[in-house]
Amino acid sequence: MSLNALYVDFNSYFASVEQQLVPELRGKPIGVLAVMAETTCCIAASYEAKAFGIKTGTLVREARKLCPDIIFVEARPPVYVAFHHKLIEIVESCTHVEKVLSIDEMVCKLTGSQQVRENALILAAKIKQKICAQFEYIRCSIGIAPNTFLAKTASNMQKPDGCVVIESHELPQRIFHLKLRDLNGVGRQMEARLARYKITTVEQLYAANRQQLQTAWGSIEGERMYDKLRGLEPYYVKNARSSLGHSHVLPPEQRNQVGAKAVMHRLLQKACMRMRSYDLLTSKIGIKVKFRDMPSWNAESAISPTDNTLRLIEVLETFWQRYPKTKHAPYAVGISFSGLVTADEVARDLFQIEPLENEKKLNKAIDTLNLKFGKNTIYFGGAHEALKDAPMRIAFSHIPDLVVEGDE
Repeated sequence: MSLNALYVDFNSYFASVEQQLVPELRGKPIGVLAVMAETTCCIAASYEAKAFGIKTGTLVREARKLCPDIIFVEARPPVYVAFHHKLIEIVESCTHVEKVLSIDEMVCKLTGSQQVRENALILAAKIKQKICAQFEYIRCSIGIAPNTFLAKTASNMQKPDGCVVIESHELPQRIFHLKLRDLNGVGRQMEARLARYKITTVEQLYAANRQQLQTAWGSIEGERMYDKLRGLEPYYVKNARSSLGHSHVLPPEQRNQVGAKAVMHRLLQKACMRMRSYDLLTSKIGIKVKFRDMPSWNAESAISPTDNTLRLIEVLETFWQRYPKTKHAPYAVGISFSGLVTADEVARDLFQIEPLENEKKLNKAIDTLNLKFGKNTIYFGGAHEALKDAPMRIAFSHIPDLVVEGDE
């Protein structure tokens, strides 16, 4: 079986970009925060900070205990997205990028002579050299293997700035020393689930047959894991986007019912603009409010498919009438649109009150003006007290479009 995949994983990406841009941060422990607040957590840490045990999810106060000299910086998502595109161009100049998997990960398909170990290693070195020539403080770990899954696994085996090859003749022994959680697709809950089926090591996972893994996973994903462990590339049906949403950890001054509502309005308006950029309509809306010392509050409703901000604001206002009667402060909010469909898939609602063309013209006018003059040129009043909140964020599976989702 040939070497088919070369996986590029940028190390401590957000923190590395900050060190590239700000010389004073180089060689120092830094933590990147979504908002500059003592009550939040790190969304990234430099390797100097990781040496003290600080990682993604470490609370600010805990990070200070682990490393009193840590420097905190506020995340700059538009900058990270811009660097992301520059890095894709660099890798693309060496070999074709088959798929971008996240803001800091991409996979290249190896073909022809590239599939020979020595040539694949030469290609990996070339990629590293070209990146270093332009961005000295942005490093990557590269994994090379028969399939994407094993190439990603290899990229995690030597960090930072590593390069690891896993060849088919080395399987499965080469991965037996890994922990189950080292494998992409095995998180904390999946690890616990596998333990119930007496699978606690990678060796036991490999020994299980297709049916056993399908049962353990409760889906076809178990059978895919069987193939991935053996160097095969599973087949995936490309699904259309089924949902989208935004969430935000509230800054201290917004941790009350009024502030949470304003931020929720801001998130809804951002999500509406993004949804329209995909030419989609939502048929289900859901909201979530997290509290410090009580369970989260959720509300959701099926609706006639729409992309109209005013209609969705009406649903949000209806939800908000059921906001819990509590003295507990909210600390995070989120909104999601699901059941996404295209206009061609929707029959005209016979009971629709307002003219369809009028709402289309209004939405188009709002989006056009905001794209041309800035995102807050026109907005609905519910978001007025949160215009500076909920800036662009980078989710694992979604790289923002700077034109549609940028904050300026």
